[in-house]
Amino acid sequence: MIRTESNQQGVLEIVLDAPKKLNSIDEAGLEELKTTLASVSEQVSSGSVQAVILRGEGRAFCAGRDISQVDPLKDDVNHYLGELTAPVMDAIHELQVPTFAVVTGACLGVGLGLAASCDVVYVAEDAKIGSPFANLGALLDSGGHHLFVTRLGTHRALDLIYTGELISGEQAVREGLFSRSLPADEVLEFTRKTAGRVARGALDSYRASKQLVFQIRDEDLGFNASVAEEARLQEVLRTTDNYQEGFKSFQEKRKPEFKPTPPRESW
Repeated sequence: MIRTESNQQGVLEIVLDAPKKLNSIDEAGLEELKTTLASVSEQVSSGSVQAVILRGEGRAFCAGRDISQVDPLKDDVNHYLGELTAPVMDAIHELQVPTFAVVTGACLGVGLGLAASCDVVYVAEDAKIGSPFANLGALLDSGGHHLFVTRLGTHRALDLIYTGELISGEQAVREGLFSRSLPADEVLEFTRKTAGRVARGALDSYRASKQLVFQIRDEDLGFNASVAEEARLQEVLRTTDNYQEGFKSFQEKRKPEFKPTPPRESW
């Protein structure tokens, strides 16, 4: 149910391709996605991929786990979540290029986790986002607790968890959950144009910023420490060809011509 395609140079699209079941994903689908992401990571390392888009085929992004054939008495949910879903989310998170999720229609459960693993999430205004777990007697998973609490706060998080209410894409952006919302018939093309422009940018600077943003989020890096890290990273970037090209093009009043660069081993 996973395929890849490229509609422009340097941008790779990963497509959840099971539209008849709203791209809900089972164990085999997660295994396939994990294998695909390993291949994408290799392409990133070679410098052939400078941006990644994750989207769903048809009218939904991902309606969550495919539970149509799941026997709850025999289900190994820890395998599905801990050994399959979590590594896939980590693999998306760790890609050393900008990553974009395109969310249309349903974005539920594991689908929400997959979208949130991307750096940037553009959503259709009428998308349906949230956690229907309250209706199943199950627990919000796939990183949903962390996502809701850190971005929406304790009270709103528990409100959505208890009620199982789904929110629109427009509302999700207004509440600070995702990046921006657009009309459903515009969101994919907008994302493609944005990803294409970013792919032509100075990738090292994006990677440095991505690393620092995650440090601030995950390590609770304070203001002074963040300023110091910015200074250190800026000095590292100063030695790169793209940094030199950026300054030179500004001084010469022309557009910069940045070159694709593979990930650095360390910063």
